Amino acid sequence: MARRKKVYEGKAKILYEGPEPGTLIQYFKDDGTPTPTEANPAAVEGKGVLNNRLSEFFMSGLNSIGVPTHFIRRINMREQLVRMVEIIPLEVVIRNFAAGEISTRLGIPEGTPLPRPIVEYYYKDERLNSPMVAEEHIIAFGWATQQDLDDVVALALRVNDFLSGVMMGVGIRLADFRIEVGRIWEGDFMRLIVADEISPDSCRLWDMRGLAATDGQPEREPGPLADVYTELARRLGVLPSNVTHTTKPTLIN
Repeated sequence: MARRKKVYEGKAKILYEGPEPGTLIQYFKDDGTPTPTEANPAAVEGKGVLNNRLSEFFMSGLNSIGVPTHFIRRINMREQLVRMVEIIPLEVVIRNFAAGEISTRLGIPEGTPLPRPIVEYYYKDERLNSPMVAEEHIIAFGWATQQDLDDVVALALRVNDFLSGVMMGVGIRLADFRIEVGRIWEGDFMRLIVADEISPDSCRLWDMRGLAATDGQPEREPGPLADVYTELARRLGVLPSNVTHTTKPTLIN
């Protein structure tokens, strides 16, 4: 088998040249995703297999409702074929409930519903720890145009509607999540599409099952979904029969 050319390697994935021009093969690793409290988490056996299945599920669902993504098809247990895109150097974070960094920054109690979904931007630069930036920074430094940002917000809110509905249907609250957006060209026409992945590594998920008051005990607050990769795959019906493990979720700041 010919040795494939590596294009990029990140914390959770490797990109290789694809079999056709304009395509890439995205390989999902088992490496743990760093958090603010754990810089070098241990690898999680089977995580890459589950994230491949979960990202396929979400990306295919978005494609089916007219939200464009880079996903083409899953190749095997750990790889999928995707379109090559020019990534806008931003992490786009959509928040439905106060949690993590926004609670600390604004003093909003964890779990507070936000008046409406809030879209935030973080500049993708690991050396700078991906700082939060405003639209003025993005436009001034040429990372995206105002029209790009308008399209990003529209795209992000459609993704949020879809993911929130899917998660609620299996007893999970989508507190917040992040996506990446890329540019593709079709002739002279450019459009923005959802890229990278959608998986538990990029979502904050709270378990809504079993929260009702029982035996005189008050209703409890939702907490992190236990064994997030396996449990989410199980509830969505995409759990491979040969993958089981337990790990804590990785959260957005």
